[in-house]
Amino acid sequence: MDKIGFDSKKYLTMQSECIDKRIKEFGGKLYLEFGGKLFDDFHASRVLPGFAPDNKIIMLQELKDKAEIVIVINSNDIAANKLRADLGITYDEDVLRLIDVFRSKDLYVGSVVLSQFDEKNVKAIAFKHRLEKLGLKVYRHYHIDGYPHNISHIVSDEGYGKNEYIETTKQLVVITAPGPGSGKMATCLSQLYHDYKRGIKAGYAKYETFPVWNLPLDHPVNIAYEAATADLNDVNMIDPYHLSSYGKVAVNYNRDIEIFPVLNALFEKLMGHSPYKSPTDMGVNMAGYAICDDEVCCEASKQEIIRRYYKAIVAQRRGKNNDVEVGKIALIMDKLGLTTEYRHVVTPALECEKRTGTPAAAIELPDGKIITGKTSSLFGCSSAMLLNALKELAHIDDDINLLSPIAIEPIQELKTGLLGSRNPRLHTDEVLIALSISAATNDVAKKALKQVRKLQGCQVHTTVILSPVDETIFRKLGVEVTSEPIYSTKQLYHKAK
Repeated sequence: MDKIGFDSKKYLTMQSECIDKRIKEFGGKLYLEFGGKLFDDFHASRVLPGFAPDNKIIMLQELKDKAEIVIVINSNDIAANKLRADLGITYDEDVLRLIDVFRSKDLYVGSVVLSQFDEKNVKAIAFKHRLEKLGLKVYRHYHIDGYPHNISHIVSDEGYGKNEYIETTKQLVVITAPGPGSGKMATCLSQLYHDYKRGIKAGYAKYETFPVWNLPLDHPVNIAYEAATADLNDVNMIDPYHLSSYGKVAVNYNRDIEIFPVLNALFEKLMGHSPYKSPTDMGVNMAGYAICDDEVCCEASKQEIIRRYYKAIVAQRRGKNNDVEVGKIALIMDKLGLTTEYRHVVTPALECEKRTGTPAAAIELPDGKIITGKTSSLFGCSSAMLLNALKELAHIDDDINLLSPIAIEPIQELKTGLLGSRNPRLHTDEVLIALSISAATNDVAKKALKQVRKLQGCQVHTTVILSPVDETIFRKLGVEVTSEPIYSTKQLYHKAK
């Protein structure tokens, strides 16, 4: 059974109370910037075992009568087809997914903001038209010269003033986005500028889970956040404003510290004073108070850092120019004394490949036992490992074939014949479908199929880069996968992820 390091119930109670208190302190409208994922926060659930991926949405539902949601997406991310790696979809598609999920939770989505908007960005314009045809309000926010240091220009009609004003109707306006770097804070500050010009009393707060402000700078949970954002040039730092004002150490990150003078100048210009003395003061994050087993969270964070490293070197092998990202995570691992072998499934997979002379995979089951699989004429290594794991979970003898070669051969003939595939081996999706069909008449296959749900949360390592199909299946099963940065063939062309 997985060890728990985080008390979600305590967290939800404290978080709701903290946000409600901040709304009352401003006495009017509160713009609440949600950093990270508002739901599907798988990073948080990985480094804080016990944190449910939808914790934040559950908390927000308690405030739904006074809340509306504004989703911000960076127009440059639309142009670049930026992906949410954990879901395998682009940021613009994720905006639509987010809206659907919010609505399914009875939460009101007021509008979408396209930040860094440029009239030459064809894809952003097309996305704007698409949203409007769906009946959504869309607002454009623009690049501001001198941001974030030219405060007098930013806090002016030529700065925030040129952004389109977002019409909102609720007391709590939640500003969220598909991912980091979307422009959420700038959207909040722009709204404050426009509100005060209109005589509307408003305030700002930030809900950023990471870094956890009341954990040490070198705590593995905070270091794991640096690894997760290595591509964004984010750096965890001691908040100098908090230390100067209160004599207490608090952890924040560089972008919030850099933008703090702008926020201060905005408040002072609009209200005559700033309600905050530090970037940490802006936050409403209670996550640090809900850690119930620090050792569990430290270990989970170290494992996450290694997974991030493998993800980065595979992306590098696929041709992405992310040498800096790989270098940063390598330095983080060195700082913590971590090697790839610290991930339990790495060595068994590599040893299986060395022993068999074929690509191999290894999975760590819930009881800690590690099962391997090798490539054969019938199965890829991931498929073989999957079948072996299901047999182990179902206590089925290893000599028993869950799928008969007679049943597999017609599938292979279909793939290589009619469908023109060069690879006759069954992928994980094809294995699961074949197993489902066999389960209708074979009790052993039926017994194995019932074990599939037990794979959620398991760790897997493969000695070759996974196919897009296998990546998708493992993601849907909730399996955490890493791979060596090696292709299974010597072909120059490989289908994009």
